[in-house]
Amino acid sequence: MSSRRGGVTLAEVAVVLALMGLLGGTVGLTLIRQQRFYRGTTELLHARESVRDAIELLSTDIRGMSTADTVRLLADSAIELFANIGSSIVCNTDGATGVGLPSASSGRGNALTAFLVQPDTGDIAVFHRDSLDGDSEWERHRITGFAARAPGTACPGFALDLATPLSAHVRTGAPVRFIRRGRYSLYHASDGWWYLGYRRCNAVGTTGCGAIQPLSGPYRDYSSNPRNTGLLFEYFDGSGNRLPSAGSPLAIARVDITARAESRQRIVVEGRVTAPGDSATVAIAIRNR
Repeated sequence: MSSRRGGVTLAEVAVVLALMGLLGGTVGLTLIRQQRFYRGTTELLHARESVRDAIELLSTDIRGMSTADTVRLLADSAIELFANIGSSIVCNTDGATGVGLPSASSGRGNALTAFLVQPDTGDIAVFHRDSLDGDSEWERHRITGFAARAPGTACPGFALDLATPLSAHVRTGAPVRFIRRGRYSLYHASDGWWYLGYRRCNAVGTTGCGAIQPLSGPYRDYSSNPRNTGLLFEYFDGSGNRLPSAGSPLAIARVDITARAESRQRIVVEGRVTAPGDSATVAIAIRNR
């Protein structure tokens, strides 16, 4: 009586290997597709974040302008303006050019001074006048010094020094606003991408701005075609008519901003190579125009 040894044939091994290869290929293809999906979703989220950052930042500064005459540059991809960085009231005066401000903190939670950033010698203080006398309701003074006052002084808080004397119409209790001149623009960075950037500029005199700092992006490349450019500013008067770049800032009643973000990464969607992106447009009315 003879016995047979169990085993597998070469054909069976080949079939198993083929099935394993097919299964492995299917799993690998699924993983690649999922990776592309998650990468595309992540890049789209980044693009949407860039658009949201640009819209929120620009809307805050433009809406915060008290009058249209604070705009100093009108361009399709840039705007230069005086933005509010803080507010306070006159606590007391020290001579013709010295002003005391109350503290930014209060034990009762009713502080009368608030700053987004602390003012310095490159900024302007704007004081409310209690009598017009045919002049502006507000008067501007360049800041030459800003420092904290020690506790126990007549008006603990901050000491403000001005380049020019206050008028007699600015008295104790008068509101004070602090403004900083800056330029937002779409710019081409050294890495080859386009970003929303900010430059701080001279408060008075000829326009001179410092080094540009990236704020968000990247965005689409600049284009003279308003349908394609990465960042677009459009200006309108009170009747809804579009203003040219050389138009008067005093005529501005509304600023429309369009931001078009673009991803650094390219992904394949349905056989086509594309870059995830997003866009948004917002219309901002000038406050207290």
